[in-house]
Amino acid sequence: MEKNKYHILILNGPNLNLLGIREPNKYGNESLQDIIQILLTKINKKNCKLSHFQSNAEYKLIDYLITYKNRIDYIIFNPAAFTHTSIALRDTLLAINIPFIEIHITNIYKREIFRKKSFFSDISNGVISGLGSYGYILALKVIIKRLKISI
Repeated sequence: MEKNKYHILILNGPNLNLLGIREPNKYGNESLQDIIQILLTKINKKNCKLSHFQSNAEYKLIDYLITYKNRIDYIIFNPAAFTHTSIALRDTLLAINIPFIEIHITNIYKREIFRKKSFFSDISNGVISGLGSYGYILALKVIIKRLKISI
């Protein structure tokens, strides 16, 4: 990797590929691709790379993290339903030791009781919940500041 070139991964869990059509009253009308495009316009300088991976399969998220662990500097992670179930993803994040911000489009603390427990919050570098797709932008702004990326 070039000096001062940072790689930020946007990692999304199950059903986020349905954004824009899935329960728009909860998740909004923007598609996941719309959100990624907005983030890409925020990072359009050569000292930072932004990539994205989404899967509905837990093992694919784990395999992706392990495969690219040496190429990623920070992660914006929306684990979706895996928030409440995936000890395997938690263990992977602990093993690869890459800082990440956990985000949720909805406020998980105002939803069903089983959604209030996250297996990631205590190992994350921050949690953004309930601010819609703007949570992705806020997470990116925080990462830019933490990595001291000039854009």
